[in-house]
Amino acid sequence: MLQITHLSKTFDSLKAVDDISFDIKEGEIFGLLGPNGAGKTTTISMIASLLKPDSGKIIIDSLDIDKDLKKIKKVMGVVPQDMAFYEELTAKENLIFWEKLQGLRKKILEERIKYYLEKTGLTGRENEPLKKYSGGMKRRINLIIGLIHQPKLLLLDEPTIGIDVQTRLNIYQIIKEASSSGTTILYTTHNLQEAEELCHRIGIMDLGKILARGTLTELIKIVEEKDIVLISGNFNADQGQKILTPLKDATILSLKDGKVVLSLEASKRIPVLLEEFFKERISIDDVSIKQPNLESVFLKLTGKELRE
Repeated sequence: MLQITHLSKTFDSLKAVDDISFDIKEGEIFGLLGPNGAGKTTTISMIASLLKPDSGKIIIDSLDIDKDLKKIKKVMGVVPQDMAFYEELTAKENLIFWEKLQGLRKKILEERIKYYLEKTGLTGRENEPLKKYSGGMKRRINLIIGLIHQPKLLLLDEPTIGIDVQTRLNIYQIIKEASSSGTTILYTTHNLQEAEELCHRIGIMDLGKILARGTLTELIKIVEEKDIVLISGNFNADQGQKILTPLKDATILSLKDGKVVLSLEASKRIPVLLEEFFKERISIDDVSIKQPNLESVFLKLTGKELRE
């Protein structure tokens, strides 16, 4: 459904998206996982034709975005991070306005408005102006606007930012249902749990590049059977390098003053590792161990925690 080939975008000296390629199958939820500034929103903006790429090719439903944009807009829905509606209008007025742009017939539009308001728990509130809605309610309307015309491809740019758990679960349910009905979804997030919960495949993105992609099982294989160990203490980077370099089976992923991230078999090596620090009279403040999961994959690929 979506093929991205060698896509790049630069702003001044910043390479926001750096020669990325990936594809999404019909009905699949593909997650772009990465921190703020990784290039996720820029990628979605280019696919949505809001930004023009410096280079690369975007194919949607076998149509080239450079040649067939008008046709592509008919099969695509976009849910941006920022709210995309008129707060002075009611929920129903917003839905009618935006979806008439898609050419939906009145009867079909009314049926779908009723259906999605019920699915999102907003029935009875449809005639209130959106400025009176809570943040979670606004997020649900934002999602409905992008989804109600039942697009073949739905672009979701961090659609659950700043919402409560109940609203988040409601949005998850709607997204899964859309996928089961055949809608292909590109979902950007910096939330590890969301990526694990929702996505059939995940692309890990940082500094404009996609570092790895695959199913959760395939990605976890990247860390093999080793754990990711984070050690913080009273040492500088040179001391850490001197202590850790001679140790076998310990791979340094990231090292800076006071903090090191390693890949190793923690149960066997932690006592030996700490002993080496103590020999140099270095105090250790904290040791944490990450079992093989999506977080440990991100740590191994980037050398940093996702929240950094």
